[in-house]
Amino acid sequence: MDNLFYRKNKGRPDLRALVRKILRNRRLMLILILALPMAGFVVFGNHGILHRIRLQQKKTDLEMQIRAGEAQQKALEQEIKKLDSDKAEIEKVAREKHHMAREGEQVYRVTPAK
Repeated sequence: MDNLFYRKNKGRPDLRALVRKILRNRRLMLILILALPMAGFVVFGNHGILHRIRLQQKKTDLEMQIRAGEAQQKALEQEIKKLDSDKAEIEKVAREKHHMAREGEQVYRVTPAK
């Protein structure tokens, strides 16, 4: 009596039977013939999903480069302000970058041993 209310488990579906069923049903075939190229265009086309993902990644990379450039610009602007106002900073830059010395000073260059 219990078996009357439950469906029997058929196991694995028969692939050949499924293909035959699809081929016989004209409406389903028409839908497949129209839907598969559309799906391919949506995924792989010029304005498809994959193209959008690549553009999004490129946008993220460019935004990171912009942030890095803005940070570098801010640091350079602070350095300019220091050089405009602080004579000790000017002397430090002149000595370190341009190898300058005061009058009467002797500069010794130390080269690393090979």
